[in-house]
Amino acid sequence: MIGIMIEEIYLEAEDSMNKVLSALQKEFTAVRAGRANPSLLDRIEVNYYDTMTPLKQLAGVSAPEPRLLVIQPWDKKSITDIEKAILKSDLGLTPSNDGIVIRLNIPQLTEERRRELVRYVRKKAEESKVGIRNVRREANEDLKKLEKESEISEDDRRRSQDEIQELTDHKIKEIDLVLEKKELEIMEV
Repeated sequence: MIGIMIEEIYLEAEDSMNKVLSALQKEFTAVRAGRANPSLLDRIEVNYYDTMTPLKQLAGVSAPEPRLLVIQPWDKKSITDIEKAILKSDLGLTPSNDGIVIRLNIPQLTEERRRELVRYVRKKAEESKVGIRNVRREANEDLKKLEKESEISEDDRRRSQDEIQELTDHKIKEIDLVLEKKELEIMEV
């Protein structure tokens, strides 16, 4: 019974930490690194017949060249709505259309913009580390509560807290690896 309660706390903490990590990875896919990547447009929502609709539900997005995204709307009438949504987004890209497809040229990043992006991804990584530490704190509080209620012994609590700390260290190293990879991608010319 004791082992089950401790295992539940550990698994819940691990699951929450994995969610923090996957949210960071998703955030990083939207950070443009000078190369055309269809996931760059994942966060864009288009006002389509007065309903906010994700772009990927309205069009196919491809990257036929390293610096070009092509958006092919399934409904040709939505081209202007898609263009407006891209212009309103924080991507800083200007769409051009020929009535059939929208083309987005991805400009070469300047050194200053690369440094800004590196600062941004570092900030996001640090926020994720804080999220991981918050999960650790909550798990430790749950363990202390179980000890206070005499559900587990002090030794069990300490052992479990050590395991949660190991998990925390492992997840923070994963965040560092994801960050390092993204920084290299951003700084690559």
